[in-house]
Amino acid sequence: MASDPRECPAYTIREAAHYLNLPPATIRWWAVGRGEYPPVIAVPQQDPIVLLSFLNLTELHVLATIRRRHDVSMPKVRRAIEYLKQHTRHVSGRRYPLISADLETDGLDLFLDHYGQLVNISREGQMAMRDLMKAALHRIHRDRDGVPIKLYPFTRSSIADAPSLVVIDPRISAGRPVIVGTGLATNVLAERYKAGESVRELARDYEREEGEIEEAIRCELRTAA
Repeated sequence: MASDPRECPAYTIREAAHYLNLPPATIRWWAVGRGEYPPVIAVPQQDPIVLLSFLNLTELHVLATIRRRHDVSMPKVRRAIEYLKQHTRHVSGRRYPLISADLETDGLDLFLDHYGQLVNISREGQMAMRDLMKAALHRIHRDRDGVPIKLYPFTRSSIADAPSLVVIDPRISAGRPVIVGTGLATNVLAERYKAGESVRELARDYEREEGEIEEAIRCELRTAA
Protein backbone atom coordinates (compact mmCIF):
# COMPACT_ATOMS: atom_id res chain seq x y z
CA MET A 1 0.00 0.00 0.00
CA ALA A 2 3.05 2.28 -0.39
CA SER A 3 1.36 4.39 -3.08
CA ASP A 4 -2.01 4.33 -1.38
CA PRO A 5 -3.08 7.95 -0.75
CA ARG A 6 -4.44 6.85 2.61
CA GLU A 7 -0.91 6.17 3.84
CA CYS A 8 0.84 9.21 2.34
CA PRO A 9 2.04 12.06 4.60
CA ALA A 10 -0.61 14.72 4.24
CA TYR A 11 -1.51 16.50 7.48
CA THR A 12 0.53 18.63 9.84
CA ILE A 13 -0.04 18.26 13.56
CA ARG A 14 -1.92 21.55 13.60
CA GLU A 15 -4.18 20.48 10.72
CA ALA A 16 -4.96 17.14 12.36
CA ALA A 17 -5.71 18.91 15.63
CA HIS A 18 -8.01 21.32 13.83
CA TYR A 19 -9.97 18.62 12.01
CA LEU A 20 -10.38 16.51 15.15
CA ASN A 21 -10.97 19.47 17.48
CA LEU A 22 -8.05 18.58 19.75
CA PRO A 23 -5.17 20.62 21.19
CA PRO A 24 -2.07 20.37 18.94
CA ALA A 25 -0.01 19.34 21.99
CA THR A 26 -2.22 16.26 22.38
CA ILE A 27 -1.74 15.25 18.75
CA ARG A 28 2.02 15.75 19.09
CA TRP A 29 2.12 13.57 22.21
CA TRP A 30 0.25 10.76 20.46
CA ALA A 31 2.19 11.04 17.19
CA VAL A 32 5.71 11.81 18.46
CA GLY A 33 5.71 10.81 22.11
CA ARG A 34 6.80 12.78 25.14
CA GLY A 35 9.66 12.09 27.52
CA GLU A 36 9.58 8.44 28.52
CA TYR A 37 6.27 7.87 26.74
CA PRO A 38 6.53 6.55 23.16
CA PRO A 39 4.07 7.61 20.44
CA VAL A 40 0.73 5.82 20.19
CA ILE A 41 0.68 5.78 16.38
CA ALA A 42 3.32 5.38 13.65
CA VAL A 43 3.41 8.38 11.31
CA PRO A 44 4.87 8.26 7.77
CA GLN A 45 7.09 11.33 8.19
CA GLN A 46 8.97 12.75 11.18
CA ASP A 47 11.48 15.04 9.42
CA PRO A 48 11.80 17.85 8.53
CA ILE A 49 8.28 18.23 9.97
CA VAL A 50 5.86 15.66 11.33
CA LEU A 51 3.21 14.71 8.79
CA LEU A 52 0.34 12.33 9.41
CA SER A 53 -1.52 10.16 6.92
CA PHE A 54 -5.27 9.80 6.44
CA LEU A 55 -5.13 6.47 8.28
CA ASN A 56 -3.30 8.19 11.15
CA LEU A 57 -6.07 10.79 11.20
CA THR A 58 -8.65 8.02 11.42
CA GLU A 59 -6.73 6.35 14.27
CA LEU A 60 -6.63 9.63 16.16
CA HIS A 61 -10.36 10.09 15.59
CA VAL A 62 -10.93 6.87 17.56
CA LEU A 63 -8.32 7.75 20.17
CA ALA A 64 -9.86 11.19 20.66
CA THR A 65 -13.19 9.53 21.36
CA ILE A 66 -11.60 7.42 24.10
CA ARG A 67 -10.13 10.63 25.51
CA ARG A 68 -13.66 11.95 26.06
CA ARG A 69 -13.55 9.89 29.26
CA HIS A 70 -11.18 12.14 31.18
CA ASP A 71 -10.09 9.40 33.59
CA VAL A 72 -8.49 7.19 30.92
CA SER A 73 -4.84 6.22 31.39
CA MET A 74 -2.98 6.78 28.12
CA PRO A 75 -0.03 4.53 29.11
CA LYS A 76 -2.54 1.73 29.77
CA VAL A 77 -4.32 2.50 26.49
CA ARG A 78 -0.95 1.98 24.76
CA ARG A 79 -0.59 -1.42 26.39
CA ALA A 80 -4.12 -2.40 25.38
CA ILE A 81 -3.35 -1.32 21.81
CA GLU A 82 -0.24 -3.52 21.78
CA TYR A 83 -2.34 -6.41 23.05
CA LEU A 84 -4.83 -5.78 20.25
CA LYS A 85 -2.01 -5.81 17.67
CA GLN A 86 -0.96 -9.26 18.80
CA HIS A 87 -4.45 -10.70 18.53
CA THR A 88 -5.86 -9.08 15.38
CA ARG A 89 -6.70 -11.27 12.40
CA HIS A 90 -6.05 -8.60 9.76
CA VAL A 91 -2.62 -7.51 8.54
CA SER A 92 -3.74 -3.87 8.41
CA GLY A 93 -4.94 -4.26 12.00
CA ARG A 94 -1.41 -4.96 13.17
CA ARG A 95 -0.24 -1.70 11.59
CA TYR A 96 -3.31 0.33 12.52
CA PRO A 97 -4.92 -1.49 15.46
CA LEU A 98 -7.26 1.33 16.44
CA ILE A 99 -8.99 1.16 13.06
CA SER A 100 -8.77 -2.58 12.51
CA ALA A 101 -11.87 -4.16 11.00
CA ASP A 102 -11.72 -6.50 14.01
CA LEU A 103 -12.97 -3.63 16.15
CA GLU A 104 -16.27 -3.82 14.29
CA THR A 105 -16.76 -7.31 15.76
CA ASP A 106 -15.12 -9.00 18.75
CA GLY A 107 -11.94 -6.90 18.67
CA LEU A 108 -13.62 -4.06 20.56
CA ASP A 109 -14.48 -6.32 23.47
CA LEU A 110 -10.94 -7.73 23.38
CA PHE A 111 -9.47 -4.23 23.63
CA LEU A 112 -11.82 -3.04 26.36
CA ASP A 113 -11.55 -6.22 28.42
CA HIS A 114 -7.75 -5.99 28.43
CA TYR A 115 -7.81 -2.27 29.20
CA GLY A 116 -10.31 -2.94 31.97
CA GLN A 117 -7.95 -5.46 33.55
CA LEU A 118 -5.04 -3.02 33.39
CA VAL A 119 -6.85 -0.21 35.17
CA ASN A 120 -9.50 -2.17 37.07
CA ILE A 121 -12.26 -0.23 35.33
CA SER A 122 -15.83 -1.17 36.19
CA ARG A 123 -18.15 -2.91 33.75
CA GLU A 124 -20.14 0.31 33.63
CA GLY A 125 -16.98 2.17 32.67
CA GLN A 126 -16.25 -0.35 29.95
CA MET A 127 -19.80 -0.01 28.65
CA ALA A 128 -19.43 3.77 28.45
CA MET A 129 -16.13 3.45 26.55
CA ARG A 130 -17.67 0.84 24.25
CA ASP A 131 -20.52 3.20 23.34
CA LEU A 132 -18.07 6.02 22.59
CA MET A 133 -15.82 3.82 20.47
CA LYS A 134 -18.77 2.36 18.57
CA ALA A 135 -19.95 5.88 17.78
CA ALA A 136 -16.47 6.75 16.47
CA LEU A 137 -16.14 3.55 14.42
CA HIS A 138 -19.59 4.11 12.92
CA ARG A 139 -18.25 7.29 11.28
CA ILE A 140 -15.52 5.40 9.40
CA HIS A 141 -16.40 4.07 5.93
CA ARG A 142 -14.28 1.11 4.80
CA ASP A 143 -13.42 -0.50 1.49
CA ARG A 144 -14.07 -4.17 0.75
CA ASP A 145 -10.84 -5.11 2.52
CA GLY A 146 -11.94 -3.37 5.69
CA VAL A 147 -9.47 -0.49 5.34
CA PRO A 148 -10.87 3.01 6.06
CA ILE A 149 -11.55 5.12 2.98
CA LYS A 150 -13.69 7.95 4.41
CA LEU A 151 -13.94 9.66 7.77
CA TYR A 152 -16.97 11.64 8.93
CA PRO A 153 -15.47 13.73 11.75
CA PHE A 154 -17.51 14.84 14.72
CA THR A 155 -18.47 18.46 14.16
CA ARG A 156 -20.10 18.98 17.56
CA SER A 157 -19.04 18.35 21.13
CA SER A 158 -22.10 16.19 21.69
CA ILE A 159 -21.59 12.94 19.77
CA ALA A 160 -25.30 12.18 19.72
CA ASP A 161 -26.08 15.50 18.02
CA ALA A 162 -23.33 15.42 15.37
CA PRO A 163 -24.69 14.76 11.85
CA SER A 164 -22.56 13.19 9.11
CA LEU A 165 -22.59 16.12 6.69
CA VAL A 166 -18.82 16.65 6.46
CA VAL A 167 -16.40 14.02 5.16
CA ILE A 168 -12.63 13.61 4.84
CA ASP A 169 -11.72 11.52 1.80
CA PRO A 170 -8.05 11.33 0.71
CA ARG A 171 -9.22 11.17 -2.92
CA ILE A 172 -11.13 14.45 -2.78
CA SER A 173 -9.79 17.99 -2.25
CA ALA A 174 -6.38 16.66 -1.15
CA GLY A 175 -8.00 15.01 1.84
CA ARG A 176 -9.42 18.21 3.30
CA PRO A 177 -12.94 18.25 4.81
CA VAL A 178 -15.73 18.77 2.30
CA ILE A 179 -19.51 18.67 2.34
CA VAL A 180 -20.64 15.09 1.69
CA GLY A 181 -21.28 14.36 -1.97
CA THR A 182 -19.36 17.42 -3.17
CA GLY A 183 -15.85 18.77 -3.51
CA LEU A 184 -16.89 21.88 -1.62
CA ALA A 185 -14.19 22.48 0.99
CA THR A 186 -15.33 23.56 4.43
CA ASN A 187 -12.50 26.09 4.78
CA VAL A 188 -13.70 27.96 1.69
CA LEU A 189 -17.18 28.32 3.17
CA ALA A 190 -15.80 29.36 6.54
CA GLU A 191 -13.64 32.08 4.99
CA ARG A 192 -16.57 33.52 3.06
CA TYR A 193 -18.69 33.39 6.20
CA LYS A 194 -16.02 35.24 8.20
CA ALA A 195 -15.87 37.80 5.41
CA GLY A 196 -19.51 38.66 6.07
CA GLU A 197 -21.63 36.42 3.84
CA SER A 198 -24.60 34.77 5.51
CA VAL A 199 -25.43 31.07 5.64
CA ARG A 200 -28.45 31.73 3.46
CA GLU A 201 -26.35 33.51 0.83
CA LEU A 202 -23.79 30.72 0.76
CA ALA A 203 -26.47 28.04 0.51
CA ARG A 204 -28.05 29.84 -2.41
CA ASP A 205 -24.70 30.44 -4.11
CA TYR A 206 -23.65 26.78 -3.92
CA GLU A 207 -27.16 25.33 -4.22
CA ARG A 208 -26.83 23.44 -0.93
CA GLU A 209 -29.04 23.11 2.13
CA GLU A 210 -28.47 25.68 4.86
CA GLY A 211 -27.88 22.86 7.36
CA GLU A 212 -24.95 21.62 5.26
CA ILE A 213 -23.41 25.08 5.14
CA GLU A 214 -23.85 25.54 8.88
CA GLU A 215 -22.16 22.21 9.63
CA ALA A 216 -19.26 22.98 7.29
CA ILE A 217 -18.72 26.32 9.03
CA ARG A 218 -19.01 24.70 12.45
CA CYS A 219 -16.35 22.17 11.42
CA GLU A 220 -13.90 25.00 10.74
CA LEU A 221 -14.71 27.55 13.42
CA ARG A 222 -15.12 25.41 16.54
CA THR A 223 -12.36 25.58 19.16
CA ALA A 224 -10.68 22.63 20.84
CA ALA A 225 -11.30 22.36 24.56
